[in-house]
Amino acid sequence: MNCRKFIVLPLMVLSMFATTAHAQKLKNFLENKDSSFLWLGVDFTQAKLIGDAAAKTDAIVDHELTALNQVIVNEQKKYDVPGAFHREKYNTSITLVNKRNEAINGENMKSDESADFERLKPEDITKVVKSYDFSGKHGIGVMIVMEGMSKTSKSASMWVTVIDLDRKNVLMTERYIGKGQKWSFAWRNYWLATIKSVLDDVDDDYNKLRSKYADAKDAEDPKPVVAPAAEKKEAKTGVATKEAKKPKKKG
Repeated sequence: MNCRKFIVLPLMVLSMFATTAHAQKLKNFLENKDSSFLWLGVDFTQAKLIGDAAAKTDAIVDHELTALNQVIVNEQKKYDVPGAFHREKYNTSITLVNKRNEAINGENMKSDESADFERLKPEDITKVVKSYDFSGKHGIGVMIVMEGMSKTSKSASMWVTVIDLDRKNVLMTERYIGKGQKWSFAWRNYWLATIKSVLDDVDDDYNKLRSKYADAKDAEDPKPVVAPAAEKKEAKTGVATKEAKKPKKKG
C-alpha cells in the first residue's frame, strides 16, 4: 500500500482550507452577523480642524478627545456601533486610541486649507493601523480614523476601517462624510453628531458593502526576504604529482 497518497491528500486539503479562510476574513465578517468584533474608537491623529481659528486645541487634546470616545462607549443606544455592522455582539477597547490621541500636538490640528478635508488615501490609513501595537488582541477590530473637521461646511470626513488584529492588516477602509449639529455650541457634541451620522450611513450601506467586498481578498503578509546563498568556492580537483627525483651525479 502506498501510504504517501493518504498523507499528501489531507495536507493539500488543510492547506487549501487555511488559504481560503485567510483570503475571506472580510467576507466572513460582513456576512456572519452572529460574530463579535472589537470597537477601538476614533483616532484623531490625522485630523485637521478646518476653519476654526479660535479653537483651543490644547484643551481639545487634553480633555475632549478622550471624553468623546467615552461617550460613544457609554451611550450605546445613541451611538449604535454594533448596529451599524448589523450585529448585537461587540466588545470595546479604546485605551490604545486614547493614548495616541493624547499625544497629538494641538496646534498641528488647525488648518485653513479646504483641501485637507479629503486629503488622505487608503494607504495613509494602512500606515496608521500599522503603527499600532495590537498585542493580545485578536480577531476583527473596527476603528474610525478622523480626517477633516470643517466648521465651514459643518461636516466631518472620516474613514471607517475594519482590521485583522492578528496581522495588523486593513481589511476594509471607506471614507464617509457626516453632518454636524446646526445648533450645538459644545465642541464635543458637535463632532459626535458627525460620527453618529456616519454610523447611520454604514448601517444603510451595509448590503452595498457586502456586495462590493464579496470577492475581495485580504491583504497578504509580506514574504520574508531570503538572502542569496553564498557562492561555494570551487574545490581543487587536480591530482597531486610527486616531484621527480633528480638523478645522482656519478663521482
